[in-house]
Amino acid sequence: MGAGEKGYCGLRENVEGRLVSLVNARKALLYSYLDPQVTNCCAAWFCPAGTGAGYPHYAHRPGPERGYYNLAVFFYGCNFDCLFCQNASHKELGGGHLVTRAAFVDQVRASPRISCICYFGGSPEPQLPFAVTASQRIRAENPGRILRICFEWNGAGHPRLVRKAAELALVSGGNLKFDLKAWTPALSLALSGVSNARSYENFRLVAEEFSGARRELPLLTATTLLVPAYVDASEVESTARFIAALDPAIPYSLLIFHPAFAMSDLPVTPSDQVIRCYRAARKHLTRVHVGNLGLMGTAGATALSSLLDNESPSRTP
Repeated sequence: MGAGEKGYCGLRENVEGRLVSLVNARKALLYSYLDPQVTNCCAAWFCPAGTGAGYPHYAHRPGPERGYYNLAVFFYGCNFDCLFCQNASHKELGGGHLVTRAAFVDQVRASPRISCICYFGGSPEPQLPFAVTASQRIRAENPGRILRICFEWNGAGHPRLVRKAAELALVSGGNLKFDLKAWTPALSLALSGVSNARSYENFRLVAEEFSGARRELPLLTATTLLVPAYVDASEVESTARFIAALDPAIPYSLLIFHPAFAMSDLPVTPSDQVIRCYRAARKHLTRVHVGNLGLMGTAGATALSSLLDNESPSRTP
């Protein structure tokens, strides 16, 4: 950043050669809300909140965890600048609240029906020191409580902090969701403004160092948004092949795109693209899921769901 410039996240600025930040490990710019379980989380098709997996150690119920809440933490700012951003309101920093770590910890302690915390945005990376230290304190002050810690991110954070986040997710029954936006470096640069190398490096780090430690409940998952005419079957297959080389049982969700931000002129992902991408991923991975089916409309979602069921009768709904 040159003098007077800000990074993509908007949270840090070069002021006369000195880096000035709106946030740090003790305060964050965020908006949080209670999302009734079962939420629309990308991991709901396999996680404790949606399925009861890990009961009674990681879940309150042997089935869907109705009656409890996910504390959804929307961080403002992001280290990517995606043309297709599905949550572009993170750029409007005036909509966020500066929240102290102490106040955040108190909020969780006072709400016993919170059974998981999900950090997203934007993306948590620019405010990862806050998320990690707050989560550590929450766990220390709520011993024995079922309280899963989850991160939905692009995965391009500092490896030291990624390890700490993985440790928190591992011991709490949570998961790390990497949004692997594209495989080809040039396409990542064109669509997101940055290299995707760090995302894949960190995904490998977590898979090799952590995912085998909790086989009964996946720690690591990936998603890819099926941007029409850009993120095609070849992109998806390359990503799936990369994941499978680490562990073919890692869950992988293909998300249907809806027009947003600088790509508001594109259509919803066509059904034939979804089918081709699903088939490409299934060549390599055992757990493939299609999310956001509701964007296809009732008739379209029903037809596509039927096609996917025919492709894989054992597909998780």
